[in-house]
Amino acid sequence: MIPDPERVAGFIRETAMIDIMPRFQSLATHEVIEKKPGDIVTIADREAEERLTRMLSGLTPGTLVVGEEATHDNPALLDRLDDDVPMWIIDPVDGTANFAAGRPLFAVMIAYIYKGETAGAWIYDPVRDLMAVAEHGDGAEMNGQRLRLPPVDTGEKFSGRVNFGSFPEARRPVLRQHFTEVFALEKSMRCAGQEFLALLEGQMHFRLYNQLWAWDHAPGVLLLREAGGYAGLVRGAPYRPTTRVQALLCAHDEMSWRQLFQEMQID
Repeated sequence: MIPDPERVAGFIRETAMIDIMPRFQSLATHEVIEKKPGDIVTIADREAEERLTRMLSGLTPGTLVVGEEATHDNPALLDRLDDDVPMWIIDPVDGTANFAAGRPLFAVMIAYIYKGETAGAWIYDPVRDLMAVAEHGDGAEMNGQRLRLPPVDTGEKFSGRVNFGSFPEARRPVLRQHFTEVFALEKSMRCAGQEFLALLEGQMHFRLYNQLWAWDHAPGVLLLREAGGYAGLVRGAPYRPTTRVQALLCAHDEMSWRQLFQEMQID
């Protein structure tokens, strides 16, 4: 049982209304900070995470909260992901670079972790007011409607995105050529939340991730699974929120996953 899913969804919508959307396409220069080369944070990220942390802590007093921005400021928080305690994981603005550039490809992502597994998940697109919610073993919904992935048309190419960092560098040129021939490859959205929503809406068939972070992938994996999809590490171990660097393949169903897996294991 997860804490009240509707209240959490309400917290997310309230936070987006107060801290995120008023800054969209309106950020001042001093409101965008470079954490390190190529990695930025905005005032919206920080204030949204602070608000969500207060709200979620109030909903479940004593539960650990691990936010992406708090983890950047205090890297020791990453080690807490391995603790076998209930915790909230927050990505206040996934796709910050898009948000800062005024592109409508960002999302709020939250996962509730219980006994080391993702028990609840929320992904919210504030621009479209699109809320996807899942509870382990109880299915997934999008804006209150039961969510089931559409069947895959076996007569068309699988469409999706491949992170070639999942493969040894020497093999990448050959794989790029092969994958271009057998798949309809998509460009990265630079936002895991939006890519999971695209999977759930049937806009793409698969996504192969390499470097994993709990706030980017735990919510989407649970949503995908509860909507009838399939996600697994290509090296055989089960995905857990603590998994950080392994290739994670997400697909519409287990059969598609296995077909994709076989296609990607090229000597």
